Amino acid sequence: MPNRVVVGSQWGDEGKAKIVDFLTIYADIIIRFQGGANAGHTVKVEDKEFIFHLIPSGIMHPDKICVIGNGVVFDPKQAILEIKDLVSKGISVENRILIAENAHVVLPWHITSDKLKEARAGKSAIGTTGRGIGPCYSDKVNRHGVRVGDLLNESDLRPRIEAIAEFRNEEFKRMFGADAIEPEPVIKEYLDFGEQLRPYICDTVSYLQESLAAKKQIIFEGAQGTILDVDHGTYPFVTSSNTVAGYASCGSGVGPTAIEQVIGVVKAYTTRVGNGPFPTELTNEIGETLRKIGGEFGATTGRPRRCGWFDAPVVRKAAAVNGLTHLAITKLDVLDTFKEIKVCTDYKLDGREILRFPNCLAQVALCEPIYEILPGWECSTSACHTWADLPPNAQKYLTRISELAGVKIAVVSVGAKRDESIVVDLE
Repeated sequence: MPNRVVVGSQWGDEGKAKIVDFLTIYADIIIRFQGGANAGHTVKVEDKEFIFHLIPSGIMHPDKICVIGNGVVFDPKQAILEIKDLVSKGISVENRILIAENAHVVLPWHITSDKLKEARAGKSAIGTTGRGIGPCYSDKVNRHGVRVGDLLNESDLRPRIEAIAEFRNEEFKRMFGADAIEPEPVIKEYLDFGEQLRPYICDTVSYLQESLAAKKQIIFEGAQGTILDVDHGTYPFVTSSNTVAGYASCGSGVGPTAIEQVIGVVKAYTTRVGNGPFPTELTNEIGETLRKIGGEFGATTGRPRRCGWFDAPVVRKAAAVNGLTHLAITKLDVLDTFKEIKVCTDYKLDGREILRFPNCLAQVALCEPIYEILPGWECSTSACHTWADLPPNAQKYLTRISELAGVKIAVVSVGAKRDESIVVDLE
């Protein structure tokens, strides 16, 4: 089987964890390559639900190796909590989790800074998860960072923490009038984190190169979605990393020639969390129905997601910037009760039709969706196991989505459980 990148192709929350968990059957290694402890990836296996903010979703399969790559900003406290939760639920993690020694570490002042900046921004706030992700990436680029390997030696960690704390506390004092963070308790706490995580920390780049040489199959698991990409999304209402497939190479240390498929995960409708323009948003009873049936509340924050009809210009842009080879369509079952379903085929902007999501935020806010109305199927799809099992109108809806995106369908999800998945074309 090919090495695959799995990315979100809307605003995140598309159900990537369910798809990664399903595709892990065909893989040996799963690697998270960007983002931080803000993923909120939810997997249901039998009667148990697992929410992963940092650990790759493939951990639910007992014979698979899960890697947190160098492109992730790593929260050691969250990782330890997730590992303990897995062990308490009978999931073995021994020799199955690897953490990149050159990934950057989320520190207390990153979380403090994140919350202070959001509070100060008021109505202009981005709507971050408050997990310190953006400030950590900022420090990484500004060379004010601490890396995972530094947590293993006090001689490496202490001078870094002391120097950064002095700089960061001056910022807190001048900009926010906030209390200073004492470096000594941070040094002690993070050295303890390092000891707890020592068995997992390693040179993941060398491990992945050796695995490729041994013909191991890899899934590269993205977080968030294409339209939250720091370069290609609704800037500044974006996440702080590159969420697109191209970053799988940078964030893992694996060259792009090793990647053979890029699967874009899309909901059968559209949602987003946080602020910023959303052309197909439904602020009416239909939007509320989608939210209620789909359980559209953030796994990380609990915030209600904004809901709308399927937006083809968004997915076309995702297809272009990610080089999508396949679509994985999730939550088709949420539409089971609708008599008719709208699909945004393109936009009207300044009196002309456009096919792809604009780069300019001001233009996005002015886009008017052009809708095509398709008949619903008004029956349950959750028991469908093959394409032929799907109601004819559901097949027509999926085919139309594929046509509008210009990408073939690999998998259709008709429920949260692993076996509620239909394989269409994985070649």
